[in-house]
Amino acid sequence: MSDTLSLIAPAGQLPIGTAWREVPGVQDVVFPFDGTAVAQAPVSTVADSQAALDAAETARTEVAALTTAQRKSILLDVHDRLRADAERFVELLILETGKPRVDCQTEVNRTIVTLQATAEEVSHIHGETVPLDLQELGRGMIGYYTRKPAGVVIGIAGFNYPLLLATHKLAPAIAAGCPVIIKPAPNTPLATLELVAIVREVLAAHSVTGAAVQLVNGAPEIGEQLIRDPRAKVVSFTGSAKIGHLIAQQAAPRKVLLELGSNTGFIVAADANLDAAVDAVLRGGFYANGQACISVQRVVLERPIAEAFTARLLARMGEVVVGDPRAAETTVAPVINAASGDRIRGTIAAAVAAGATVLVGEDGSAAGSSGRSDADANPALVRPTVLSNVPADADVWAEEIFGPVVCLTSVDSISEAIDLVNASRYGLQAAIYTASLESAFAAVEQLEVGGVVVNEIPGFRSDIMPYGGVKDSGIGREGPRYAIEDFTVTRMAMIRPTARN
Repeated sequence: MSDTLSLIAPAGQLPIGTAWREVPGVQDVVFPFDGTAVAQAPVSTVADSQAALDAAETARTEVAALTTAQRKSILLDVHDRLRADAERFVELLILETGKPRVDCQTEVNRTIVTLQATAEEVSHIHGETVPLDLQELGRGMIGYYTRKPAGVVIGIAGFNYPLLLATHKLAPAIAAGCPVIIKPAPNTPLATLELVAIVREVLAAHSVTGAAVQLVNGAPEIGEQLIRDPRAKVVSFTGSAKIGHLIAQQAAPRKVLLELGSNTGFIVAADANLDAAVDAVLRGGFYANGQACISVQRVVLERPIAEAFTARLLARMGEVVVGDPRAAETTVAPVINAASGDRIRGTIAAAVAAGATVLVGEDGSAAGSSGRSDADANPALVRPTVLSNVPADADVWAEEIFGPVVCLTSVDSISEAIDLVNASRYGLQAAIYTASLESAFAAVEQLEVGGVVVNEIPGFRSDIMPYGGVKDSGIGREGPRYAIEDFTVTRMAMIRPTARN
């Protein structure tokens, strides 16, 4: 790996087993903005996955036996190390994800908060008493349950927020007393690898085996080896619905937590503050280059304000600054790679062919073709795009676009808007802008999603809240408290103090 990045992870090695293990392969990590290779990341094999599982299983008893004080202290020490090293992680994330600086700063800050919040949750892991004498056969008995570590956790993270997503798996696993094996997305392994290197230094300082936290990197078969092994008791995955469904099949009957994205609905009521709602689309539709599972995608407008909202949105699209993600003023940069750019443009072109109108941005043309400037020659660059008249069965409406594209449509009532948002196979989060408590509570009660946001972007996420979806958006909840619950199992104690004849 490049010395200019000041990486602490040893070159050509991965944290597998109790030490750093030499692995046979490397792959370039590419800066999406200009396509240059910024580092070479070690790539593991199926045999490395097997070795990681062996080590994790061996470490299971030691990790489960860590005291509450030890687990909390480890997490706080990692928190302190990351906070002191925050700017280096920001630079790493910019180079490997291509996200604008502001989004990478947000990711690092949220990661720091997540580590601290998880440390605080360690002392809140508890059970409760159960009144066994509700039934006559339990008369005179004492009942209670405690929470015990589930066992080895496999954490597989997406490329869009690699550091934060890995932390939402790694930190709760430590808190729960579970060994964890992290697999980052192959495009974006650097920040996660650096985080694990720090964690292992902290573990060593606490005289805890390095096998408590390991990392493998590479092709899908690397992860499949982990998922299918019965020693992996919990699999936590963030990514596409297609891959998530496959993982659920491969892991069955063991526990899976799946956060699988969405095509987020955003309702604007006739009584909404239009300027605030427009601002929310600008903030919520294009951050992270549109590569966020709860970014604004489907904007549903009540008809009386649809024309005014659209005019105000188009008038302000110039505020979305396209450029080099290293620049402080940039809000949109190229997506993760050329294949993603081509996919997004193809989805837009299909919608246009089916009758959609491009109000601003991409028309679906390939990079370098007519209608695209020389500045757009990077095939990974997708210009911020607003569409209208999109058919309901077009992929840009019905599926997750995962790019800087929003679609506008109009309806006659809030009830119709809710029905339209619900007419999707996804259900992660949704939002409504309204001045009416009646409309707000109708959305909260009727939207078929894991979270409803009122008068804020649907991409709002506090890292301590239960976060996850319904339908094809997944199962289970992230957030330190809720992940810890999923990484532990209940153990029931049923005691008769004096044996009876």
